[in-house]
Amino acid sequence: MKPAILFLITVLRRRIVCREGKRPVISGLPDRMITGWYRPPEGGKMDNGNNRENQDSRLIEFGEELLAGHGSGHRILFLSVIGEIEGHELAGERTKTTKYEHLLPLLAKAQDNSGIDGVLLLINTMGGDCSCGLAAAEMIASIEKPVVSLIIGDSHSIGVPLSVASDYTIIAPTATMLIHPVRLSGTVIGAPQTFEYFKLIQDRILNFTAGHSRAKKEELEEMMMRKGVMAKDLGTILVGEEAVKAGLADQVGGISEALAWLHGRIFEEKGK
Repeated sequence: MKPAILFLITVLRRRIVCREGKRPVISGLPDRMITGWYRPPEGGKMDNGNNRENQDSRLIEFGEELLAGHGSGHRILFLSVIGEIEGHELAGERTKTTKYEHLLPLLAKAQDNSGIDGVLLLINTMGGDCSCGLAAAEMIASIEKPVVSLIIGDSHSIGVPLSVASDYTIIAPTATMLIHPVRLSGTVIGAPQTFEYFKLIQDRILNFTAGHSRAKKEELEEMMMRKGVMAKDLGTILVGEEAVKAGLADQVGGISEALAWLHGRIFEEKGK
């Protein structure tokens, strides 16, 4: 009998089992024959998520970290929104992105997991997909636990709704927020309906931003259409304290201020 057929019979006779975590393991085969298959760690126990190596891999892959070193015992989920908000279309290979299909499950986990007391969002984004960015902002706003956002670099375009969706927004002294009109890529039909669609998208963004900040819709619309600030675009750039004065941020500060606010709010919530 040919070696290939013998090998196939051998594999079929082996049983395929599922360990904790629902990943398939072929039992009985030598290690060299199951390269690429999942093998449980020594002792047969699955990693429960507290393993340092697993946490590091999640930080690299999703920008996620669980902060639990504070003396208060609070467990804070740290999430980063970095680069471009990638939505329905893939960005280029050389573009750093935050994928909204990764962000939404993490936000759902923050709400549902009783072991998480609050959320810290670190934001440095150039914007991206309007629909998907607004979907993520709606998810952030619906979380019933304390959420603070910290803008450390830029919060541009759809990054503005993401920033104000939290309970409290802190912006670094040199960080910026950019408000500008919506634009579409690809084919644009020269018809009145196209303009109405643009207006609809802008109204969704403006209404959400005004509803979750101290800024008024009329003021936001005026900033969105302002001329003379940027060479190739309409809009307004707000730096640090200017964003606070405009009502889009609550405070100028950094990571210490963000964590201090979050721990204080968690204490208040647990004291009720």
